[in-house]
Amino acid sequence: MPVKPKRPCNRTGCNTLTTERFCREHQQIYRAEQDKHRGSSTQRGYDARWRKARRYYLKRHPLCVHCLQENVYAPADVVDHITPHRGEHELFWDEDNWQSLCTYHHNVKTAKEDGGFGN
Repeated sequence: MPVKPKRPCNRTGCNTLTTERFCREHQQIYRAEQDKHRGSSTQRGYDARWRKARRYYLKRHPLCVHCLQENVYAPADVVDHITPHRGEHELFWDEDNWQSLCTYHHNVKTAKEDGGFGN
């Protein structure tokens, strides 16, 4: 398998070579900065009420909907918002806007929609 060539870290003044956007040290700093703007999961609405609703939804819809479309029976472990709620309370709690996904398909969907994780 081909290896990605290393390049300098994107942090100004850092010349550490890496295959990622940032070197290990600056990746942690970058994520901390992003989390400040994004807020905690609880601040975004993923609290005890959400965890209870999520658990109940996954009991009723235990298989990944994307895997099912590929004729694969894989357990779902994420309740995904089909249309991102972006903090809109009604859309967040609208079960018609929920779908069960495996972690792989949720990560692919998130990366496509947001242009990467945490954006």
